[in-house]
Parts: sequence; structure tokens; C-alpha cells
Amino acid sequence: MTAAGPPELLRPVAADVRETTEIGRFLGWLERERGLAFDGYDALHRWSVEDLEGFWSAVAEFFGVRFAEPPERVLGRREMPGAEWFPDAMLNYAEHAVGLPEDADRVAVLAYSQTRDRQELTWGQLREQVARARAGLRRLGVGRGDRVVAYLPNIPETLVAFLATASLGAVWASCAPEFGARSVVDRFGQIEPTVLLAVAGYGYGAKDVDRREQVAEIRAGLPTVRHVVHVPYGANALPDALGWNDLLAEPGELAFDPVPFAHPLCVLFSSGTTGKPKAIVHGHGGILLEHLKNHGLSWDLRPGDRILWFSTTAWMMWNALVSALLVRASIVMVDGNPLHPDLRWQWQLAAETGATLMGASPGFLMASRKEGVQPAAEFDLSRIRQLGAAGSPLPAEGYRWVAEQFGPGVLLNVGSGGTDVCSGIVQGSPLQPVWTGEISGPCLGVDAQAFDEKGSPVVGELGELVITRPMPSMPVELWGDPDGARYRETYFDVYPSVWRHGDWVRFSPVGSAVIAGRSDATLNRGGVRLGTAEFYRVVEELPEVVDSLVVHLEDPAGGNGELLLYVQLRLGAALDDELRRRIATALRTELSPRHVPDGIAELPVIPRNRTGKKLELPAKRILLGAALDDVASRDVLADPTALDPFVALSSTRGES
Repeated sequence: MTAAGPPELLRPVAADVRETTEIGRFLGWLERERGLAFDGYDALHRWSVEDLEGFWSAVAEFFGVRFAEPPERVLGRREMPGAEWFPDAMLNYAEHAVGLPEDADRVAVLAYSQTRDRQELTWGQLREQVARARAGLRRLGVGRGDRVVAYLPNIPETLVAFLATASLGAVWASCAPEFGARSVVDRFGQIEPTVLLAVAGYGYGAKDVDRREQVAEIRAGLPTVRHVVHVPYGANALPDALGWNDLLAEPGELAFDPVPFAHPLCVLFSSGTTGKPKAIVHGHGGILLEHLKNHGLSWDLRPGDRILWFSTTAWMMWNALVSALLVRASIVMVDGNPLHPDLRWQWQLAAETGATLMGASPGFLMASRKEGVQPAAEFDLSRIRQLGAAGSPLPAEGYRWVAEQFGPGVLLNVGSGGTDVCSGIVQGSPLQPVWTGEISGPCLGVDAQAFDEKGSPVVGELGELVITRPMPSMPVELWGDPDGARYRETYFDVYPSVWRHGDWVRFSPVGSAVIAGRSDATLNRGGVRLGTAEFYRVVEELPEVVDSLVVHLEDPAGGNGELLLYVQLRLGAALDDELRRRIATALRTELSPRHVPDGIAELPVIPRNRTGKKLELPAKRILLGAALDDVASRDVLADPTALDPFVALSSTRGES
């Protein structure tokens, strides 16, 4: 494969980065306190992965981590899997997320919803409510190691319950209330919770959604639950449940039970579109240190800042949003339809809340571009310093659009990571340049590389995204995997002692990265591997195409197989021979003849999960004869009917 040429520089590092940013302040601190001087990001990153003890101890000290029992070592066992971080330390994540007494009158949380009026919490109110919820959970018998689960939207009560749970050393897990009962039980049932918090319904745009039936099914499917707490939200109620106000009825002490660094904080679940959802256990210390590093040094958040990043409680971005409190930035919690009444609503919220960091999906940014939205001209977004993007690749045209709209004063920070590390693996920072169509590089403390099939690093070529040294936020374990067999199979099945993330990536000689799609969805035509993301970049630039999905059905005999492209068209557009020719010509011209599909078909909607990821592998498995229920639950789909056309196509293929 021919190596790609050098990327196009879109935005150089600002000249005043050392004086105006948190990462600049960190560089000055390292020089004063540790005698370490670095001339740029590459040198800082190299040190961060070569001296893991030095780097992570510096993060803990710089951000003022409060250890109940100070660590004697940073790393015990160093090998993966099973690296032991701060093995002697005791702390509590929640203690760092509730602010300090002097913050009492500052706003910590702004909440917007299509179910009720805008709400806000000061740091003082947050601290009081966490203390009351902690006392209420203790009255319900919740203690260290117990599991508390939430069928709740992205609202302040969810935050309060999470921090109260963590303060007790209990373990948290959440699902968004748009999930159906089966999907929720598939997740929560694995961890055997004792307390369930739930809403009886919610508003989504102009629609009221009743979830009382689903809550009843969830309760029936979770026999270990001893108490159900109803969080009032909308018109419906759960009359036989304890009320939220009753849970918070009595004052309590704001206290935080010290737990070991690796003690479980929360359980996140994989999407469930490639098998039963994995229950991924993250620890107090790992999430605390990783998010302090990420939010401070990459996202440049500090006291007085404000982050707006739409997420549901089922996505790791909810955990990342909440963790902005660790650096005493305030958060904007948004629940409902993110596109109601239109694309401009989120931009309007960013202006109204004075967001300094706004996060958005690449799909939202590209849709804003296609619709002709001019956010910086239409709204007062003068406080924004960074625009974050994650969840799927952002095409080069999206980079250029952001630069045109916001100018050089706003940093476009595109990242990729995932639920498995609850953070970024590759992304940008104020100390890194922005390259058109490319992620700026590996995150600090993350030794990310591309490996070929033999386990050798490659540059300028597509390879498996791997992490060759441990990072603190790697999962503590997978729940229900006592001997670690599933953990090893999931992350260390291909390269022993090296984490394989499951993405297909290309690193350039300057260190920037392009995520080309999931490696299990990578297309192999005649021995040449093609990433799916590059297809989408070309096809979705055509004005008629709203969305697309590419699937490759391999030839067992070793031939090229069958490459199939599915497109969702704009209202009024038609998939005629002329559009098929233009699609094929664009792919052949901009990519290669190997990228020209054998067939192009129209779909009413492209299948995506609820976090926006395209579902190439489930579609492929259905086309090859798998039953839909064996591939994915409808509850995890953004549109529950999106995979139905593939079921019909599979039966047609079987008849031919």
C-alpha cells in the first residue's frame, strides 16, 4: 500500500499557548517543580509514555488529587493486562467532583429539557443534595460494593445520585430511558443491583413518552432490586416506588468513603450490536486521573468554564461531561431531541449558556454545514475556545467549515477513544496543530500506535489501533469474568501484552491520525484492506446523499467478494442510473477503482446505534443469514426499524 502524503496544516499552535492555556501552565509547573523542560507536544508526549510514573504522579500533584492514603508507588505490576496503578492509595472520585466550599455560590449545573423548565444548581446546592442523597441511600442499606442503577435521562437528579453512590463506595450504572426493557435487563441484570432509580416518562421534542410499562418489566427482570426510587419527570408517576424527595428528605453529612484506587466506580456497557453487552468496570482512581488529564490538558477546562456536550446517560460521554466538575468547570445537561425544533437549537444553547467548550457529533457538524447554518454569525459564541467532535470520523470538509465559521481563535479538537477507556486515545490539545481531516495525535499518557498483522508498528499505512503501555483508565475488569478470560479475549487476543482497540487507523509522519472505521468492518478486496470512513467522506459530499453504509461480503475462495453500498437520499432525490454513475465516478476518482461498489441500493434510513455509530457489522451478519435478534436488539438502534431492510434483502439473497 502506498503511504499517504503529508497532511494539510489547518491551524498552527497559537503563539501564546504557554501563557494562556492549562497545558501551558502544566509545562511551567513541570519546569519549576520537576526540573523538566519540553519544547513542544511531541517531546511532552514522549516523556508521558516513557516515564509513566513521572507523568501520572505529576498529573495527580498538578491537579491536587486528595489521597486519603497517599501512594507509595505509582505502578506496581506494569504488564498488561493487570497493570496495578497506585496500589497503596485510597481516595474517592466524588470528593473531587463536588467542588469546594468557596465555590458555593457559583453555578455548577445548567439543565435544559423538553420535559420541564430550565434548572440550575450552584455548587452549594449540589453539595447539599449529594449529602442528602447519600444519607437516603444509606437508609436503603446501600454500602460499599453494592450496585445502584439508573433508568434516567441526563438531568441533575442523575448527577446527584451518581455522586452520592460513588461517595459510599457503591457502584453505579445507567441506561437512558429510551432503551427498551430487554436492553436494560441485559445490562443491569449482569451486575445484580439492589437499588433502581427510574423516571416514568419523558418528553422528546413535542412528544410525551410513557415508560411505566418498561419500568415494570425492568423491575420484574431484576430480582435483586430491593428498592425503586421514582424521579419525578413529566406527568407520569410510579406510585409504589419511593419518591426522590423522600430519598433526599433528611440532611446528611457530606462525606466520602475512601476506597482503593482500583475500586469500581461505575460499569459502562458496550453497544450490544456485536453480541451481549460487555459490562466494563472502571475504577475511582483511573477515571479521576484520566479525566483530570483529559479535561484540563486537552480540553483546556478550568474554574469558571462551561461545557456543553449533548449525551444520553448510556454513553461514556455522559461520564466525561460530569467529570468537567473535577476541574471546577460547570456543565450543561441537555435532555430530549437534540435536533428539536431544528439544527440551530444546540448552537443557541451554547450562546445562551456561555459555553467555552462545545462538543458535537461529526454528523451534527456536517448537517449544519449542509443546511447553511452560520453559527458564529447567527449566535454570540464569543466565549467558545474549543469545539470538540467525537463519535465518528469528521471529513476534511467539516474541518474547513469549522475554520471558516469560527476562525483561528477556536480550536477544533477532534478525538477518538471509547467506552473501554472512557476517554480519548487520539485527539488534539492547544499545544498541537490541527491538520485538515486528521486527528492531531495520541493523547498524553497513551502510547497509541498502528500495528500490521505481524505486530510491527507502521506509519503512513493503515493498521490496527493499539496501546502498547498501560493507562490508568483501562478497565479494572469485565463484570462476571472472574478469571479474566473474556477481558484477555476482548483486548489482548491478537497481540499478547498489547491492547488492541478494534479501530483501523493510519498515523502520519507528523503524528496525526485518521480513524478509518472499525477493524472488524474493514473491507478486504483482493488482499487490500479499505477503511469504511473514506467511502463515507466521498459519498456523503454528494448533495443528494444524506447518509450511507458500505458492506463487504467476502469471497471464501479468496476473490474480491461483493462490495455493497447503501444510501439514504434527500427528500425528492432518486437513485437513478445517473446518480449511480456519479457515485461510482467519485469513488474511483477520489479513492481508487477498488472502492467502486458492485451494487448501490437505497434505504429509508441508515442503521446507527444510539451514539451515532454506523452498524456495518450487524448489517453484514444479517445479509450472511444471521437472525436480527442474534445480531442486535432493536432497543440499541437509533431507529428500531433500521435493520429490517437487511432482513428482507437476506431472504432475497437466499432465494437467488
